Amino acid sequence: MDSHWNGTFSCFDKVVKTPMCSRTIVEIGDVRIGGSEFIVMAGPCSVENERQIMETAEIVRSAGAKVLRGGAYKPRSSPYAFQGLGHDALKLLRKASDETGLAIVTEVMSELDVELVAEYADIMQIGARSMDNYSLLEAVGHCGRPVLLKRGLCAKIEDLLRSAQVILENGNPDVILCERGIRTFETATRNTFDVAAVAVLNSVSHLPVFVDPSHAAGIRELVPPLSRAAVAIGADGLLVEVHPAPERALSDGGQSLTPAQFRSMMRELSPYIDLRARSYQPELIAVAGDD
Repeated sequence: MDSHWNGTFSCFDKVVKTPMCSRTIVEIGDVRIGGSEFIVMAGPCSVENERQIMETAEIVRSAGAKVLRGGAYKPRSSPYAFQGLGHDALKLLRKASDETGLAIVTEVMSELDVELVAEYADIMQIGARSMDNYSLLEAVGHCGRPVLLKRGLCAKIEDLLRSAQVILENGNPDVILCERGIRTFETATRNTFDVAAVAVLNSVSHLPVFVDPSHAAGIRELVPPLSRAAVAIGADGLLVEVHPAPERALSDGGQSLTPAQFRSMMRELSPYIDLRARSYQPELIAVAGDD
C-alpha cells in the first residue's frame, strides 16, 4: 500500500494490499474478475417479463458481456414506482443464464432474502443505499457467493472499504468494489463519477474495482465516454444498463443503452481494453476463496 495512505486505510487489514497479496481474482465459473480480462456486466435495471430479459441476455452476450445484470428487488425512492418482480424475476434470470451461459448479478436488499437470492444469483449486489446495512453485509459474508459492493451515494472511499472489511471479516473473500457516482452539488448528471476513486482503490486495495457509468451519468449518451474513462483509469470491468426498448422501461429508461448503442460502445471500447491487457501487471495474485 502506498505510504501516503498508511494511516488512513491500514485498519482495513483484510482489504488493503499487502506484500503477500496485491491483487485478488474473483472466479465465477470461467469468468475471472480482477485479472487481465476486462469484464462487462450488462442488462436491464429491472426484470420486467420473460421476453424482455431473454432478449436482453442474447443481446449483451453477443456483444461480449460475460455477466447478465437485472433487478429482482428494486429499492425505489417512490412507493409508486415499479418495485420489481421478486422471486419470479430470480427464476427468469436463472432461465436466461441457463440458455445463454451468462453469470447472473442481482441486488439483495435484506438479510432475510440472502439465502433465496443466493440460490439463483452468481453474484450478490449490495446497492448504494445498502452499503451501510451491516446486518446485510454480515449476511452476505456467509452466503457463499461473490459480492458486488457499490459505493454509497455520500460515502467516502474509507466508508466503502469499511463495508468491504465487514464482508471479509464474516468469511467472504470474494468482494468486488463498485464506483457508481456520488452526490455533489453538480446537477448536470444524476451523480458525479469519481474517476479518481478507481485509481485510489487500485492503489490501496487488492480487491477488483468496477464502474457503473449508468448510475453515475443518469443519461445514456454519457455512458460510452464514462466507460472509456473507466477502462483508461484502470477499472476491472463495467456494470451497464441495457434495455431492448428504453423508452418503455419500467425503471431507469433514461440511462439505459439501446442494443445498438451497447454494441457500438463495446466496439469502441475494444482498443482501450486491448491496451489495458497489454499493460496488465499480475503482481502477487490470490484467487478469492483460496486459503
